[in-house]
Amino acid sequence: MTDLVVEAHGLRKTFRDGARKVVAVDGLDLSVERGGVHGFLGPNGSGKTTTIRMLLGLSKPDRGEISVLGAQLPGALDAVSPRVGAVVESPRFSPDLTGRRNLQLLAGLAGLPAARADAALERVALADRGKDRFGGYSLGMRQRLGVAAGLLKEPELLVLDEPTNGLDPAGILDMRELIRGLGESGITVLLSSHILAEVQQVCSAVSIIGDGRLLAGGKVDDLLGEGVVRTRIAVADQDRAATLLTEGGYQVTRDDGALLVEGHEHPEEIVRLLALQELYATDVRAVRPTLETFFLALTGHRPEPGDDPDADEAAERLGSGAR
Repeated sequence: MTDLVVEAHGLRKTFRDGARKVVAVDGLDLSVERGGVHGFLGPNGSGKTTTIRMLLGLSKPDRGEISVLGAQLPGALDAVSPRVGAVVESPRFSPDLTGRRNLQLLAGLAGLPAARADAALERVALADRGKDRFGGYSLGMRQRLGVAAGLLKEPELLVLDEPTNGLDPAGILDMRELIRGLGESGITVLLSSHILAEVQQVCSAVSIIGDGRLLAGGKVDDLLGEGVVRTRIAVADQDRAATLLTEGGYQVTRDDGALLVEGHEHPEEIVRLLALQELYATDVRAVRPTLETFFLALTGHRPEPGDDPDADEAAERLGSGAR
């Protein structure tokens, strides 16, 4: 039997906005296997933040069942919380204190030994900057310190909500390597992010939701497949090549000085067809599916960085009295 760290069935969460009922999550099923990095994706307002808050016990579902680390929530929340770390909002640290001291204070509030601060700094590659004031940290360092705060419990499950927001390319690269390393170390990371190229590079599995429901889920390789969807081919006589390929039963479109060809299993077959007519390709590139194209086809939306706040976070605020 598969070892699931998160298992949810039929989750539903609604809020009241005056006389109007807002459905944030509607019959959602979710499964996250132990180990590695699991991407949690969806358009703005799809229910990601509301779902994360329910998984962390910060909000109670109207209906449905949640199991985290084998324990049913909300009943077993006190037993589960020490085994779960989370960074769901920008952590608030004192700018006048060092990174180490900030973590030590957080550890003390959680009843954890102060030595956990040094171990967490080491894991996020901030050990040499632990004595520096937080106010002097770059944004990337601040984000990594936030992850360190989530690691103070030495959790089995770590939930990260948009950890690369606002980072420059170098900071995104650092965070990518950090998250990948955490997943490889044995921690299960549940990662919510709109940067799908990054998700594809670090996640072994994903769950994609829309309108509060699961649209697709599973191993990334299984969802995308390994085959070539299209081939981009450059040839001197594009008009003649397009005619030959179309007559050969392929679908052909123009793409910035080249041809995009669909309807084949192997690029070699279209190269051979053209070569037989003395049309020789100067560039041939396999265009394989990406998580972003899959996401777009599935949801009809491009991922947007405007998740702070998204519509379901607004719904959370409307329903804060029901927590």
